[in-house]
Amino acid sequence: MKKLTGPNAVSMNANRIIRRGFLRGVALACAACAVLVCQRTTLAKPTDYSRLESDKYLGQVEILATIEDREVFTEGPAGDGDGNFLFTNVPVSKILKWDSQTKKLSLFRAGSNETNGLCFAPDGSLLACEGSTRRVTRADAKTGKIAVIADKFGGKLLAKPNDLCLDGKGRVYFSSRTASEDVAGENTKAVYRIDSDGKVDQILAWPDVHMPNGLVTSPDNSKLYVIEAHPDANLHRDIRVYDLRDDGSVANGRMLIDFYPGRSGDGMRIDEAGNLYVAAGLHKPRNTSETLDTKPGIHVISPAGKLLAFRETPEDTVTNCAFGGKDLKTLFVTCGTKLLAIRTTIPGKSAYRVAPSN
Repeated sequence: MKKLTGPNAVSMNANRIIRRGFLRGVALACAACAVLVCQRTTLAKPTDYSRLESDKYLGQVEILATIEDREVFTEGPAGDGDGNFLFTNVPVSKILKWDSQTKKLSLFRAGSNETNGLCFAPDGSLLACEGSTRRVTRADAKTGKIAVIADKFGGKLLAKPNDLCLDGKGRVYFSSRTASEDVAGENTKAVYRIDSDGKVDQILAWPDVHMPNGLVTSPDNSKLYVIEAHPDANLHRDIRVYDLRDDGSVANGRMLIDFYPGRSGDGMRIDEAGNLYVAAGLHKPRNTSETLDTKPGIHVISPAGKLLAFRETPEDTVTNCAFGGKDLKTLFVTCGTKLLAIRTTIPGKSAYRVAPSN
């Protein structure tokens, strides 16, 4: 074979290097895909709804009320210290109240700035994720006066705050995201912590998280659970768990349960035994890559990632849930135009207990 010299030899060597690099890139990509597939196939997936012990954890679904308005998308459930229950109708900027004594709905607050997630602190103050103003607020339990506790990070606006929770030290954790694309001039999709001195820290961000949604801390405050709910193909649709350090930072993130390719969870709560109660699934496709593999309703998931129980909800879209009632054994659920209640055999974690108004 004739040996090439000069420019031809250089060109051929360059082509070989390029080809070698291309093949190496393909190999690495394939290896990454193999790892992802392996991880998804070895993790528990909520697609087998047989042999569940649902009655051991959940009572039957009760419809408490049907919400009527020009637009309805319910979210943000939170139980107060008197056994009542607040939730949001996001597109019309209303917070509604379910009175446990009269069994009636009333308007708690108008002009809520498209508030999504709500959470009561143990002292009765109300925390809210305001979507249209891109801020997290706290309303004083006695005066109702609203104070902004987070609206920027690193000199940029937050993406829309979505949901929030507290740890045992009173620190607030919240998710912040917009639609599929990040908006110029604001922070990326992320999870933040607000310390007791008001400092805001970004503890998780894209690409480590893709579309953070509901989040809870474990009863012993050693874990932070985060729902990932990106509707686009090949992005996170699962629940992730992180070790929660004493200083409020997180480490050792791993997937607990994988909902992909179905609709992931939206909001969730946790009981005193550490089981997660997750609102997930769809009755009908909604023009995304999400399939109907995840049934629509409340999923009870163990700390080990095993699906323990399930109750189907009556219509799309089931969005969130919260423990409430005097015994913390009623799970209130926001679902389309319906407000639902499900009795539980295990109460919510004790940190959900809120001081009564009197």
